[in-house]
Amino acid sequence: MSVISMTKQTTDYGFEQVAVAEKARRVDKVFTSVAAKYDVMNDIMSFGIHRLWKKKMVHLCAIRKNFQVLDLAGGTGDVARLIHKQIGDDGRVILGDINASMLQQGRNRFIDKGIIKGVDYVQADAEALPFADHSFDCITIAFGLRNVVDKEAALRSMYSKLKYGSRLLVLEFSKIVVPILDKLYDQYSFRLIPWIGNVVAHDAASYQYLVESIRRHPDQDTLSAMMQKAGFENVQYHNLSAGIVAIHHGYKL
Repeated sequence: MSVISMTKQTTDYGFEQVAVAEKARRVDKVFTSVAAKYDVMNDIMSFGIHRLWKKKMVHLCAIRKNFQVLDLAGGTGDVARLIHKQIGDDGRVILGDINASMLQQGRNRFIDKGIIKGVDYVQADAEALPFADHSFDCITIAFGLRNVVDKEAALRSMYSKLKYGSRLLVLEFSKIVVPILDKLYDQYSFRLIPWIGNVVAHDAASYQYLVESIRRHPDQDTLSAMMQKAGFENVQYHNLSAGIVAIHHGYKL
């Protein structure tokens, strides 16, 4: 679990301990580096299964036609495009990401598909969202929370921006619940993913960090407790692919 020392102001960057500002700088550098190959790498690393995980998360959003939805750490926009299909002409999805290169990739993909209406793009820090309180019917964040420096601050910020009766959904890597699969997954993650990152994206170091960041992310029960502490109620999670990833959701009531 990522821990920030209030006295030393340090946090984890993968398996390293670094200054809080240094982590933010390094994470920004990682995603600037991988932005152009991000979708290709996700397909290769997950054998395309990440698309099914994201569809499941959007299904759990229970989106109605007039919803205002914020997709945080939205990157190349694959989740936002799934949401856009459901909101209709009266709804709106905001694609938010702290990294300018990732946000540009997402915007380009919307434009390439001829989608202009019903979508906005905002470069935003999840820890201090630049929106009015009680603005959104739903907030989603897929594979982004583990890269946030102060996860508790981000959860509080997301809570404040939701309307009462609305929900947050978090799709993130989690703790595998099948012991033998856990060992095999470790071998795949640490031996193959950085190698694939080097071959495809010419950046092994960034993918080494991404693998390490998964191991440092809170497990299912810990993240549930963090969401409850931030104010969310009826918090539940669903393990997918034996807990390789989990979808957490909670309500602002």
